[in-house]
Amino acid sequence: MNDQPHTIIIAEAGVNHNGDYDRAVNMIYAAKEAGADYIKFQTAVPELVISAIAPKAEYQKKTTGEEESQLEMCRRIHLRLGDYAPLAALCREVGIGFMSTPFDLVSIDCLAELNMDYWKIPSGEITNLPYLRKIGAMNGRVILSTGMSELYEVEAAVKILEASGTSRSNIILLHCNTQYPTPYRDVNLKAMNTLGSLGCAGVGYSDHTCGIEIPVAAVALGAVVIEKHFTLDKSLPGPDHKASLDTDELKSMVGAIRNVESSLGVEMKSVSPSERPNIEVARKSIVASRNIKAGELFSEDNITVKRPGNGISPMLWDEVIGQVAPCDFIEDSLITLKKQ
Repeated sequence: MNDQPHTIIIAEAGVNHNGDYDRAVNMIYAAKEAGADYIKFQTAVPELVISAIAPKAEYQKKTTGEEESQLEMCRRIHLRLGDYAPLAALCREVGIGFMSTPFDLVSIDCLAELNMDYWKIPSGEITNLPYLRKIGAMNGRVILSTGMSELYEVEAAVKILEASGTSRSNIILLHCNTQYPTPYRDVNLKAMNTLGSLGCAGVGYSDHTCGIEIPVAAVALGAVVIEKHFTLDKSLPGPDHKASLDTDELKSMVGAIRNVESSLGVEMKSVSPSERPNIEVARKSIVASRNIKAGELFSEDNITVKRPGNGISPMLWDEVIGQVAPCDFIEDSLITLKKQ
């Protein structure tokens, strides 16, 4: 049982730095301290992603108000393109993986210089053909979120990535619901099984529920990647803080996931090393129910079943009944079929 899985845990910083480079730095240290494998940011040139007429999502209106547009909000909370290289370098120094999700073609070019282990495609780009082609042509490993999509749309995106140069064996699909926070009734974790039918490298889960229960449950169901937003302060202004974990909660989630991983084991049913000593304590043996003289026949009148379990197993009861006692036995002593 030593071949334990290792779920890739992505601490999603996103834009919870609110455009503050120093806060982004502090988030790197916090994600490392929590035990995450990667910290992930979001890279965008807002004018290339959002038109002036694009509305905010309802959850964004609730968290940031309706006065500014989606474009104005994103201008305010994104880092400069030049900030990502030093952040990636700091991640290498600290010992945590660096990732960032590009939201436009220029951002893809920016991140291509940083040698990320994975390209992360967000749910909103799953129908963006030019974008998918450009990422696919990178011929790297891809993690594709599938929120707001039907299965045929996911398969279409995978086929575009394939045709552009990235094989399915290098694509991990993340089940996702993009509502912030996601109502528990809409999570539908069993959809991970359906995503698995597309034959990609694996299936994971990107979580936007409150708390840590659902990502932990996803790991129990076989998720190979977990992505979860976190923040240094839930009271900060911004669209995602309130639906994010704080740093203590992130650490708790990582610990819970690692515990679940270690408990999954293998499909073989066998006695574990930790419980083997309990066999003698908890199982039973055939013992004398009263004093027995040598030469008596064992019967239901003079033998019974009691702990401990280091004698003749009660499964051999029928074989013991009718045999001759080879010696004297006092009450509660273990029965043997050989002379002591």
